[in-house]
Amino acid sequence: MNPEPKGRSDASYRVAIVGAGSLKGKELADILPETSFPAKDVKLLDNDELLGHLEPVGDEVTFVQKVTRENFEKVDFAFFASQPAFTRKTWKLAQNAGAGIVDLSYGLEDVPGAKVRAGWLERELQQSPAPELEPGPVIVAHPAAVVLALLLVRAQKAGNVRSAVATVFEPASEHGRGGMDELHEQSVNLLSFQEMPKNVYDTQVAFNLIARYGEESKPTLESAERRILAHIKAITAGNAPVPSVMLVQAPIFHGHVFSLHVELDKPLAIGDFSQALAGEHVGLTRLEDTPSNVSAAGQEDVLAWIRPDAQRETGFWIWAAADNLRLLALNAIDCAQQMAVSRPRRTLQ
Repeated sequence: MNPEPKGRSDASYRVAIVGAGSLKGKELADILPETSFPAKDVKLLDNDELLGHLEPVGDEVTFVQKVTRENFEKVDFAFFASQPAFTRKTWKLAQNAGAGIVDLSYGLEDVPGAKVRAGWLERELQQSPAPELEPGPVIVAHPAAVVLALLLVRAQKAGNVRSAVATVFEPASEHGRGGMDELHEQSVNLLSFQEMPKNVYDTQVAFNLIARYGEESKPTLESAERRILAHIKAITAGNAPVPSVMLVQAPIFHGHVFSLHVELDKPLAIGDFSQALAGEHVGLTRLEDTPSNVSAAGQEDVLAWIRPDAQRETGFWIWAAADNLRLLALNAIDCAQQMAVSRPRRTLQ
């Protein structure tokens, strides 16, 4: 994260985190002080149920406040980590107050002028977005899309990718605290032979792998799958093939896991392929350290293990894992860092 000493004298960006009580908001507040992003004044905002709650921002603790026009005054960047509906309801308050909008909730994908971005891919592709004096909302790319896009862009550099197929194992944390609580309650109730709650998924997810939720579940796995594909297209900008993707709900609380098959148009030594994939944000592991959602927890990099396809001499299997909340938060901060280029820095009073 390129941490710099806390309390930098030149830190002058005021920040608001909307949805501070959500898993995304907590992760963002936790790592923001450790990054090089010059934020010194951080407001935590959320709905009425959480008003007055104490939440940590790095090593400090602050109160959660109400989402009002006044609380966005002099805020330079507003990170929306709330539920999509709450983001759509409140984001204009921040925009009208002059704040740059960074959306981690995907609630603003249909807003005119909104752009899906991932700083990791922009640097990998050596893209420099043009500065905008009045930029529209920035949608932080889905973490699964960032992982797949980064691996495929690098694979494409190793050799022309003929095909790519990915199975993505979805954690409960992608459904927020409600999804994690329901997985926990289902696990406990199953072991004690009690009825399972199904308010979030409308089906059994505990001790189970499923490719479809129940009829009453919103959002659906299919909609999340479509989002991942759309975001891959947006952030690769034609520099890598869009893979065939199947999203599967796994009975895990945290971290995405990926099984990605890549076939090149000609044979390549595994050492050369591995060298192409390794680099910033991707850490390759040995066989005895095969990545998992557990080993990826709290890590800033994508962990990946590569083996050749036993049936196809031009094919490779990539098994990867990433901390979905941390990756999303890091890319959100990265987006704000890029937006800051075109914003004047205010002096904190």
